[in-house]
Amino acid sequence: MLEIYGRSDSSNVQAVMWCVAELGLEYVRYDIGHRFGGTNTKEFIDMNPNQTVPVLRDKDGLTLWESGAILRYLANQYGDDRFWPKSPNLRANVDKWAEWSKVSVAINFTIPIFWEVVRTPKEQQNSQLIDKAIKALEVKLSIADYQLAKHRYLAGDNFTLADIQLGHMLYRYFDIDIERKKFHHLGLYYKRLCERPMYSKHVLVSYEALRA
Repeated sequence: MLEIYGRSDSSNVQAVMWCVAELGLEYVRYDIGHRFGGTNTKEFIDMNPNQTVPVLRDKDGLTLWESGAILRYLANQYGDDRFWPKSPNLRANVDKWAEWSKVSVAINFTIPIFWEVVRTPKEQQNSQLIDKAIKALEVKLSIADYQLAKHRYLAGDNFTLADIQLGHMLYRYFDIDIERKKFHHLGLYYKRLCERPMYSKHVLVSYEALRA
């Protein structure tokens, strides 16, 4: 049984939990981080000196931190050929979109937009910087929208690890109080993800406890 350390309303934990659930793996998750604390204990630091979540421990004692590394490990160890292809060329295409989602989309959304809009007191928010960040994010999302005009999922016509990396951020993007450019294909894609039971269970999670 997998052990996962991290609170359910952590975006990176949600990505891991969604992946675990889609792969049908048994797990136990422990609430760690933010209001729950626990990341500064010796036991946790021994697992992850960065004191961040998520952390994964597999049945053979393997301990991993960094959500991207955890997701690739799960895909390698437990994913089928559609989710994480065995062919190096096909796998590289999935990995390309997964890495792009984490580096180009997450970095442009989580701290400059989500943290500013949700986790920063209203009186401390800089609307000009938020607007600038939204425009920068829209440049990246337009790439996904164009890709999704051609394919049902981000890396092609199969649901893959790339969809975990992009999709787990979209709930917050579409839910927070900002003005959004209309992305037709991205919007349809998000609706398809919302129809997946494991997305609903592990990603469509309230983030009210994070609100400033």
